[in-house]
Amino acid sequence: MSGITVRYFAAAAEASGLEEERWDLAPAATLDALRTGLIERYGDAMQRVLRTGSFLVDGTVRRDGGPISGGTVDVLPAFAGG
Repeated sequence: MSGITVRYFAAAAEASGLEEERWDLAPAATLDALRTGLIERYGDAMQRVLRTGSFLVDGTVRRDGGPISGGTVDVLPAFAGG
């Protein structure tokens, strides 16, 4: 098992009730697996966030569901801009 830090921002923090937590994942874990785990743990509210949100893995935007090769994953909701 490999531990990662998952940090939640804005609506993702509201959905999880946390700003940060540790997840123990298999060494070959993927963002798709993390996404599934987040939805299983936090339900519909997190699913809505992830539908339009994004992940940063060690500060790099990731839009694929591939392997997690870092120690920190940020869960970001879609941000309104203007």
